[in-house]
Amino acid sequence: MTTPPEPADAESLVLVEDAGTVRLLVLNRPSKLNAMSGAMVERLSRCLADAAADDAVRVVVIAGSGRAFCAGYDLDDPDDTHTLAGYLARLLEVFDMPQPVIAEVHGYCLAGGCDLMMMCDLAVAADDAVFGQPEIRFGSAVVAMVLPWLIGARRAKEMVLTGRGDITAAEAERIGLVNRVVPGDELRSATMELAGQLATVDAVTMRLAKRALNRAWEAAGFRRSLAEAVQIGERIEADHAPERDEFERIRRSEGLQAAIAWRDARFESGHSEGGR
Repeated sequence: MTTPPEPADAESLVLVEDAGTVRLLVLNRPSKLNAMSGAMVERLSRCLADAAADDAVRVVVIAGSGRAFCAGYDLDDPDDTHTLAGYLARLLEVFDMPQPVIAEVHGYCLAGGCDLMMMCDLAVAADDAVFGQPEIRFGSAVVAMVLPWLIGARRAKEMVLTGRGDITAAEAERIGLVNRVVPGDELRSATMELAGQLATVDAVTMRLAKRALNRAWEAAGFRRSLAEAVQIGERIEADHAPERDEFERIRRSEGLQAAIAWRDARFESGHSEGGR
């Protein structure tokens, strides 16, 4: 299979398409499984702002090109200057969109990609989708600690503290991580059908209803808890854990795939320490 080329310009990192009153935003780094570079994060931010300001847009859908929705943040991006707080601010732009936002998920939806999906209001997943928050396995921090708000403390602790990256679509639906699962060849039609249902509601009513739903989380401390989790995450990032240092050494000398293989081998062999 031929590897798709990297987009040649920043605008191509997120493709924009309108289907009536539905704005489709497609993450477009298929050669990197849509891992989010700093430039992609900023491009998505601009696309969200444009959609938010467009009264003709009733619903926004975020999808991924190629074989995955999003495999996380690009650990190999030398030009990315975002801090954890900066990433969180960009993710909250999805939460704060006046229109409802649907995540259309297939393939990998991991780490930062899982954060992005969880910030969306609704999620439709293909039956091949795989979810996880594997950051702890390579000594890193979750950027947006949304999991407890979606699936409860017990399940969130299991996912985050084990760093599982193998949550199937069926399990994700069962625990409330996504709204529905459909066969892969029906993903786009199912997502657009749901978007169409939302788009038929009066726009002002929809925006106010979404605001009311979000306020319930905010009143319970949603934003404060995310901000405090980022502060703790900064301590994790600053700590030179042996596992993190070794992961970074292998990544720099042998490449990201080699580092991930090292990480995974440690867990597959039954060791109890670190990894991704």
